[in-house]
Amino acid sequence: MKNLIVNADDLGWTDGVNRGIVEAFRHGIVTSTSLLANGAVFAGGVEAARSAPGLGVGVHLNLSDGPPVANRESVTSLLNDGGEFAGGPESLLLRRARRGLSLEEVETEWEAQIQKVRDAGIAPTHLDGHKHVHMLPGLFEIALRLAKRHDIGAIRVSLEASSLRAALSSGSRQHTAVVMKQGVQARGLKLLARDAREQAEHAGISTADHFCGIAQTGELTLEGVAQLVKSLPDGTTELMCHPGYVDAALRTTETRLQDSRQSELQILTDTGIRNLVASLGIRLIDYGFVAQEA
Repeated sequence: MKNLIVNADDLGWTDGVNRGIVEAFRHGIVTSTSLLANGAVFAGGVEAARSAPGLGVGVHLNLSDGPPVANRESVTSLLNDGGEFAGGPESLLLRRARRGLSLEEVETEWEAQIQKVRDAGIAPTHLDGHKHVHMLPGLFEIALRLAKRHDIGAIRVSLEASSLRAALSSGSRQHTAVVMKQGVQARGLKLLARDAREQAEHAGISTADHFCGIAQTGELTLEGVAQLVKSLPDGTTELMCHPGYVDAALRTTETRLQDSRQSELQILTDTGIRNLVASLGIRLIDYGFVAQEA
């Protein structure tokens, strides 16, 4: 059996992103999303999720953008001089190696993020990480521990299958340099966390069998998604995506994912893609189904 989770990251980022994610669920192949507890429009993200019964909602654990959810004084090692998160996985990994990142404070902050989502009335289907921060050494173990503590049955393992990366690379409109750079990052994650699925299994937390979308972040094409669907292996695959509408709020943020969000929305709601998924007998599911089947 071939199952496909299509997870839209960044719910709670802006109202336009929230609106696009819900549209991609209602009229497309998106089945799942992950909510930023510290997102600028978190409340709007919660309302968007409530307006879409059947949409799986996970927690998008964050250490890279925006303010903390926990009390600032309790997570000082995670913040810049302005009292906010700053830095992607590479800088966090370097700080971790230099012992400048407190794992205790990471757990405090992620506990607060998960609790905020739960307090909003959402039962998370899974955990994943903004910019895949949860995959860093020492941090993945924290995420697993928190999943057990909060009875969250699944976690994303951001280890991209090379065959699926090759399928998604179909299409002529991609920026080759960007895809290559992100492909290097995907391979780096594989080296850092190659035993992640085994760790999750040992902890009793479910995962998808396959994952893709890192190298093509912001570079998805209609041809690539069609080829992925045709090449889907047996078991459960997660396709990570970032649909949304570009609103004024998004333009003011530092994310490079701007116009690509609307392009992805068009791809994910394309009638041909929807028909292809149906004709191949692929089952569209969310992480809640993965956890139940374990």
